[in-house]
Amino acid sequence: MKTTVFTAILIGLTAQVLAQDGQITIQQDPKINELVKLYTNVHANSGFYQIQVGFGNFKKAQDLLDQVEIDFPNWYSKIEFESPTYRVRLGRFKTKLEAERKYLEVRKKYPDAMLLKPDERENKS
Repeated sequence: MKTTVFTAILIGLTAQVLAQDGQITIQQDPKINELVKLYTNVHANSGFYQIQVGFGNFKKAQDLLDQVEIDFPNWYSKIEFESPTYRVRLGRFKTKLEAERKYLEVRKKYPDAMLLKPDERENKS
């Protein structure tokens, strides 16, 4: 009888201990989200082949990007800053074969275009 009562009390206390509900609130500086976005943008192209269409000052790069977006509307295009110039890059190709095929297409319109390997950009960063 004592064992049964003792067991019931022990189970009751254990149920109370296991029934605790916790809540965690994380407070962080809002600038952390900005840094995460910046990091993501910087490393968004790592591991992909890209085609560099041209480079120059910001105005020249912006004009070139506008033209590239007209010529290749469904392709990823972006201006990247690598001191001291702005570079216009096109595409995010996973395989070398795909990149080379697209590169030949781009060279018809932009003869100075260059095919960039993933390693080249990662080492510069």
